[in-house]
Amino acid sequence: MTASTSTSSPAAPLDVLIVGAGLSGIGAARHLQRRCPGKTFALLEARGTIGGTWDLFRYPGIRSDSDMHTLGYNFKPWVGQKAIADGPSILSYIRETADETGITRQIRFNHSVKSAAWSSTDSLWTVTAEHRNGDAVEMTTIRARFLYLCSGYYSYAEGYAPTWDGQTDFTGRVVHPQFWPEDLDYAGKNVVVIGSGATAVTLVPAMADTAAHVTMLQRSPTYVMTRPAEDGLSNRLRKLLPNSLAYGLTRWKNVLLGMAFFQLARRRPQNVKKVLVSLARKQLGRDVDPKHFTPSYNPWDQRLCVVPDGDLFRKLRSGQASVVTDTIRRFTPTGILLNSGQELPADVVVTATGLKLNVLGDVAVTVDGQPVDASDKLVYRGMMLSDVPNCAMAFGYTNASWTLKADLTAERVCRLLNHLDATGQRSAVARPGAGVLPKPFLDFSSGYVQRAAGVLPKQGTQRPWQVYQNYVLDMLSIRYGRIADGVMQFSA
Repeated sequence: MTASTSTSSPAAPLDVLIVGAGLSGIGAARHLQRRCPGKTFALLEARGTIGGTWDLFRYPGIRSDSDMHTLGYNFKPWVGQKAIADGPSILSYIRETADETGITRQIRFNHSVKSAAWSSTDSLWTVTAEHRNGDAVEMTTIRARFLYLCSGYYSYAEGYAPTWDGQTDFTGRVVHPQFWPEDLDYAGKNVVVIGSGATAVTLVPAMADTAAHVTMLQRSPTYVMTRPAEDGLSNRLRKLLPNSLAYGLTRWKNVLLGMAFFQLARRRPQNVKKVLVSLARKQLGRDVDPKHFTPSYNPWDQRLCVVPDGDLFRKLRSGQASVVTDTIRRFTPTGILLNSGQELPADVVVTATGLKLNVLGDVAVTVDGQPVDASDKLVYRGMMLSDVPNCAMAFGYTNASWTLKADLTAERVCRLLNHLDATGQRSAVARPGAGVLPKPFLDFSSGYVQRAAGVLPKQGTQRPWQVYQNYVLDMLSIRYGRIADGVMQFSA
């Protein structure tokens, strides 16, 4: 590999520089095209292709656990038959969105952003990216008036992968779902999937079709709920109405049902817990102990897992898969020894143990030469860090589809840009008042959230610094709330 320290800069600054060409980044670009025509923009993508999460993850059965009528964009109807869609279908939807309006031509692939420096004197961001072209590496700088971070919330370089005693003695293969090897052959083999979250409940039924047996080994149970893979109402509406109208009606139906269920879980947790456990028990059959699906925490203290058409429960009933709730004492040459004394035979171990969260896409951000520590900042309307001018980030919901919030954020960014133009201002920065106190950004007990508590920014105790996790409240605040709200400060 050859490295170069030469730099290149465009003749004029871009109006907007988007970091990331995944679901959020492509959506952000489309909103800019629609709401801010004439704005110059580009997307920097660290990898060589579009899609983000939906191209990175290649493990068996990869799919969304959110329905595509809410995970899809508000401007582009999802017309697929299945609402709980597989990864390749979602990737195709994103690529189609980028191709049909020329966004793909605005993407600079293999550009990994390393730093972003704001100058108040110039009202500009100077972004430094590592551009890989074959074996050659060049550091490139791009200037932009507004920086829009759509790089997601987790590290692409590493997942959360704990180690256990004796792991080096294991003679089989250990893989992490985030880095699924193309040559992995598990046909006719014993597989242990460590984990109980969305990835694990997807992997187990998918691998059970060809493996000798798949065991889901969980430290503690998770709420798992069956949902139809197809939205019958949506498919019927599309036969009677234009796609955009059918999509809009289905989207609102699913938004409102999801919000109602979440609020019911918060207000009547024991009642909802009883129903969820009862539904799981009915689908498990007589041979599977329902204790494996009876968590100690309340519903929606952690994210609920969805299985389309009950595929996980079907594999458990058939005996092709099983679930064990226990902790690991150590690996052995041929499997995993549990603290109960039971040993699970394994040829392949999949560590579906979660993600490693990061903020700002691991970009080193400075404002007038001063480093920005996201954990010391408050988040304005869930999208801008306090005291960081002309910069927004896409961060979706934990209790609903990511894109619902990403769409609202993109709309707000466009409104802000248009306001700056209309008023002759060049920069906008949110500054909290003295009475705003910090509190955790996410009210979630999930391990990946708790592990990242020290790096995540904070929300505030007062509007507009609160993070609602509620689409209707966010819509009122973000879509319709005044741009010049007294918190946002402008400068020419």
